[in-house]
Amino acid sequence: MTLGTLPPGLIALPGVYQPQADTRLLAQALAHEDLESCRDVLEIGTGTGALALYAAGRGPEVTAVDVSWPAVATARLNALRRRLPLRVEHGDFAARVAGRRYDLIFSNPPYVPAPATRPPTRGPERAWDAGPDGRAVIDRICAQAPTLLRPGGVLLMVHSGMCGAEETLERLAGAGLAARVTAKASVPWGPVLRSRRSWLERRGLAAEAEDREELVVIRARHL
Repeated sequence: MTLGTLPPGLIALPGVYQPQADTRLLAQALAHEDLESCRDVLEIGTGTGALALYAAGRGPEVTAVDVSWPAVATARLNALRRRLPLRVEHGDFAARVAGRRYDLIFSNPPYVPAPATRPPTRGPERAWDAGPDGRAVIDRICAQAPTLLRPGGVLLMVHSGMCGAEETLERLAGAGLAARVTAKASVPWGPVLRSRRSWLERRGLAAEAEDREELVVIRARHL
């Protein structure tokens, strides 16, 4: 699977985050993993289910979790349309998969810095807004990864360089994982970032006249 070759013909109910540049970058990273050797795989924040369905088609048992009911319904419909065995659960990932262990976890979490101190509890913004530093969900994934991964298991996570890739690497290392940035991409700012330009500049998260965002994929292995 490479850029532009996500499963075609996906449906998306209103308000569900559709595959974009970050999804495709994570897809590239996922295509390099040995999915055929994995038994259990988890996607945190599945959206349309595009990446979870790709993984399910490679053999492992895949669980996908999302806090959005429209996303859950969308992923389930796409799985039915493709006749793939995908387990899709609604709710917070830490609560829904507590006590389970996985060979591979991947996530395109909310990571856009937002003025609100807490992430939204409803609406399409749940797919991208992640608190003033954009790390509300990223930090939780870093903290939970050691308890969710089997020894030797791998976490793949994509997020904006605006959120601080070095901080993510430090948090994962502190949790006992060997982590590194494995891919980067520079993409034009979308409408959400453009609408927050003044606020991002005041926060020091963006330079004046900046109009491109760096995306990173971080791969972390449970030692």
